Amino acid sequence: MEVNPPKQEHLLALKVMRLTKPTLFTNIPVTCEEKDLPGDLFNQLMRDDPSTVNGAEILMLGEMLTLPQNFGIIPFIQLHSPLSTNIFLGETFSSYISVHNDSNQVVKDILVKADLQTSSQRLNLSASNAAVAELKPDCCIDDVIHHEVKEIGTHILVCAVSYTTQGGEKMYFRKFFKFQVLKPLDVKTKFYNAETDEVFLEAQIQNITTSPMFMEKVSLEPSIMYNVAELNSVNQAGECVTTFGSRTYLQPMDTRQYLYCLKPKKEFAEKAGIIKGVTVIGKLDIVWKTNLGERGRLQTSQLQRMAPGYGDVRLSLEAIPDTVILEEPFHITCKITNCSSERTMDLVLEMCNTNSIHWCGISGRQLGKLHPSSSLCLALTLLSSVQGLQSVSGLRLTDTFLKRTYEYDDIAQVCVVSSATKVES
Repeated sequence: MEVNPPKQEHLLALKVMRLTKPTLFTNIPVTCEEKDLPGDLFNQLMRDDPSTVNGAEILMLGEMLTLPQNFGIIPFIQLHSPLSTNIFLGETFSSYISVHNDSNQVVKDILVKADLQTSSQRLNLSASNAAVAELKPDCCIDDVIHHEVKEIGTHILVCAVSYTTQGGEKMYFRKFFKFQVLKPLDVKTKFYNAETDEVFLEAQIQNITTSPMFMEKVSLEPSIMYNVAELNSVNQAGECVTTFGSRTYLQPMDTRQYLYCLKPKKEFAEKAGIIKGVTVIGKLDIVWKTNLGERGRLQTSQLQRMAPGYGDVRLSLEAIPDTVILEEPFHITCKITNCSSERTMDLVLEMCNTNSIHWCGISGRQLGKLHPSSSLCLALTLLSSVQGLQSVSGLRLTDTFLKRTYEYDDIAQVCVVSSATKVES
């Protein structure tokens, strides 16, 4: 009967541990009103508690550190087992790798290699790919690897060790360590189109971790087509202050909204006349820090926005007053753009009066030919016979080539007041 030979044990032992920092101690405060039966007893107990923050005893966050198991070095659980601590996207993953010679003989040509396998790629994290000439008994080879986590999902750390025994036999073994990378932030975006070519981006950022974050930076890196202006600060007493106040902490499950205004660059606006179709706006760059200053960074993918469709002809307002006097003429400036990329138009302007807004001028006048992707500005005069908030309506543009009429109502709104009200204001 054939007997299988016993499995040979390796001369080297591999230990892989994740390096972590301690966390701040948290406690649940118990308080009551002074008129309640305990009186000031609970508050006094919190003041005497050495783990609470002096002067801020009712805060859950203490001033003491809680050490994790094994004094900050948490061992990995091997493949098919969960990891005891969370690793979030954008954080720096650090791991300690140690190879120890458990035998009583000298081992030669030791090569330690560490790879990180994700769903899309395999990365080499070894600090050095050079082999160690020899390793004496009870000696070890230590290495610390760092990697900024940029993917969500399952990650597998593959550690491989190869060496040569005194008898010249080449040995090889490897181990697998699995951990999950979670999403720290939930980012939602909304686009708002202005009457001009400006685009407003609203970014909603929610902290979905279990600890507060210090939001160090939230910025929008625009594409080459746009210039961006942040609308997240106000001027107070000559100083620029964020709309969120002096504290930029984001508590667990809290959401903060950021607003940005994007304007097309002049060369792109002049070249295309109007930005059409799907355009790339840019990407958000978010940097935060956790309790003990651990830094995290997250960049979104390129944000895309569908430009609004204006048909063949676009009518926009360049200038209009907010408040006008009852039965007194006021002036507006319109901009007419031929959105067609290959067809010239011959336009005729018609003005139709409404119950409150009356146009001053000649209706049915020729505007002339308008070439593709070109614009013309038009100054018009109106007056209102009714007070209140009135809608400017009644413009008609007719293309004589195609015999097609474009109607424009509710172009804008103006506040109509009497002359007496204007003087008092």
